Amino acid sequence: MTEQVIGKYDAAAKAAPVAQAVGKYRWTICALLFFATTVNYLDRQVLSLLAPDLSKEFGWSNTDYANITAVFQFVYAISMLFAGRVVDRIGTRSAFVLAIVVWSIGAIMHATAIPMGAGVASILSSVGIAAVPVSIAGFMLARAVLAIGEAGNFPAAIKATAEYFPKKERSFATGIFNSGANVGAILAPLTVPLIALYWGWQAAFVIIGAIGFIWMLFWLMFFDSPEKQKRLSEEELAYIRSDVAAGPAAAPTGVKLSWMQLLGYRQTWAFVAGKFLTDGVWWFFLFWLPKYLSAQYGMGKEDIVLPLAVLYSMTMVGSIGGGWFPAYFMNKGMNPYDGRMKAMLCIAVFPLVVLLAQPLGGSSYWIPVLLIGVGASAHQAWSANLFTTVSDMFPQRSVASVVGIGGMAGGIGGVLVSKIGGWLFDYYGALGKISTGYMIMFAFCALAYLAAWLIMKALVPRYKEITA
Repeated sequence: MTEQVIGKYDAAAKAAPVAQAVGKYRWTICALLFFATTVNYLDRQVLSLLAPDLSKEFGWSNTDYANITAVFQFVYAISMLFAGRVVDRIGTRSAFVLAIVVWSIGAIMHATAIPMGAGVASILSSVGIAAVPVSIAGFMLARAVLAIGEAGNFPAAIKATAEYFPKKERSFATGIFNSGANVGAILAPLTVPLIALYWGWQAAFVIIGAIGFIWMLFWLMFFDSPEKQKRLSEEELAYIRSDVAAGPAAAPTGVKLSWMQLLGYRQTWAFVAGKFLTDGVWWFFLFWLPKYLSAQYGMGKEDIVLPLAVLYSMTMVGSIGGGWFPAYFMNKGMNPYDGRMKAMLCIAVFPLVVLLAQPLGGSSYWIPVLLIGVGASAHQAWSANLFTTVSDMFPQRSVASVVGIGGMAGGIGGVLVSKIGGWLFDYYGALGKISTGYMIMFAFCALAYLAAWLIMKALVPRYKEITA
């Protein structure tokens, strides 16, 4: 079988030079990944948009809300480790179906949080565990199921990108599909408050959660591995596999590396450090911005629609532009990893403007919204390149596993950021100085990227491909 596939690459390569137009079906796959990520973030964002009203309805403190979001982040972190392994084991097509079914069910479960919470609280009480408020228990359970499913999105998407794109296009493709996170974050404030206003908060979770099942039908219709994909021309397949000549890391087959083997590489730890220090920043923006605008400026859920839409529209520029940026350095002769790291250093400077969000925010909420928008845009540019460093250096057969390990680290970082943030806001809020709590958190958000880049560069100072 291997000889036939290689023969197919060779024949196609002779029939059409890479420079020639080779087909565009790989961009259909990129579009599918874009819409999956959009749905992923739509489902993830519903709770944060309804949080101010749900907090009033159920009497949640900032610590209560932080605990609910921390459950999502903790379960997401642990699930990412196994999700990457599952993707590598059962394949991208089946893994994505499993992921979206689970996370869509989890999203819909939020609508039944109260009866579920009553059941959970009853079970905990029967075994002598201190009672957990019904609403908190129910939302924690729903968030946990959502997290298990959503953990499969990025390992599967990065693996699909490695399967369908040569290295020189991967960060751009990653930037495009990763911008689905921004579109989801834009669509959520435009739709969720309206659905909740007319049909109740439960309907918001049900309607948004059901969208995933529609996407699944298109995925099953249009996705298969490149070697089995009938819609993919031989010329385009040869172009996609043009990296095969560059070394074993491009080869789609071979013995999978164990977790312990992967943890033995500095390249793995560089990715882990980048995710641990910066993922929490994005999740802080995602989960806490509606609460920030409510606490600092007294804005209701209808008032925050436009600011959040503007902010997340800005992040699309970062996601797509950041994916393209390394090509500038690669075209000057740098290898993909070095070009990517140079681009990431430039990107890491932009979040520093978030330091000014609180000092300059007294005159208008638009100042912190725009400054945080720059920082969030830089995060998406950073993220597109950080993900792609994995497929630059690791074999395709191990890409999802490494992404899963890094995703777990990012999730743990997110838990710490959320918990610390909730504690700071309650502490300084009780003193009447909640702005000080936000200043501390924004300072971390601003400096995290430069710290991450320095650690990554120290671990992997020069490009070294894993060939095991």
